[in-house]
Amino acid sequence: MHMAAAADIRDCYFATGGRPHAAGRPLAVLVHGAGMDHTAWALQSRWLAFHGWNVVAVDLPGHGRSPGVPLGSVDAMAQALLELIANLSAGAPAVLIGHSMGSLVALHAAALAPTAVSRLVLIGTAAAMPVHPDLLAAAKANDHAAIDMVNLWGHGFDAGLGGSRAPGVWMTGAGERILERAAPGVLHNDLAACNAYRDGLADAAKVSAPTLLICGERDQMTPLKSAKALGAAIAGSSLVAIPRAGHMLMSERPYEVVDAMAGFLRG
Repeated sequence: MHMAAAADIRDCYFATGGRPHAAGRPLAVLVHGAGMDHTAWALQSRWLAFHGWNVVAVDLPGHGRSPGVPLGSVDAMAQALLELIANLSAGAPAVLIGHSMGSLVALHAAALAPTAVSRLVLIGTAAAMPVHPDLLAAAKANDHAAIDMVNLWGHGFDAGLGGSRAPGVWMTGAGERILERAAPGVLHNDLAACNAYRDGLADAAKVSAPTLLICGERDQMTPLKSAKALGAAIAGSSLVAIPRAGHMLMSERPYEVVDAMAGFLRG
């Protein structure tokens, strides 16, 4: 089942993982990466929905099925995310789960409003995400080379060989199609927002929610050493490093990501 959020939160679209929301269930909000949308969370959102969670796999403004223009900074995205949670959670804190750019948005939101976040899951993350100038330039020109670079650097070596553990899924091809669906300028907007974000370590020091970092050992975009540095700045955080995986963990290692999340959320 899919639902559209109310107009006062920019009409953001979100997927519910195949089940309608029900009273009394905790809320889990999933935030996609640069140029992506809710479909990046297909397996994880469904698992959560069928294990007792109200799921919001959101398309940020201007992404996927959400109208409007993309928000130009991590701070603006985090403010919008907190507004979404306030409208959907009935005052209860939510679990925030973010990938790549979405992890920065979730981290910043948890720092801005600690009482709004019960647990925090950061996937493919780092305190800073500088973007190569060639990638920024290609994205600004709406050159398909930008998509090619994200796919090449984003997937681990094994993903290029195929063998997806989710039946019928072509990992690099699916990633390419999602990015191709984005409107012109969206990928550049998001990459520029990541490149400009400098508050990772300061935000990490303000996080009070239990936090899990899930990282790929062969991540070229947010290397494991960078994730470890971020984790060290978040009090009491834990880290799961997935062997041979790259940056696109939800498709490369979908079951390992679910297993790590499940153990943490039961914790």
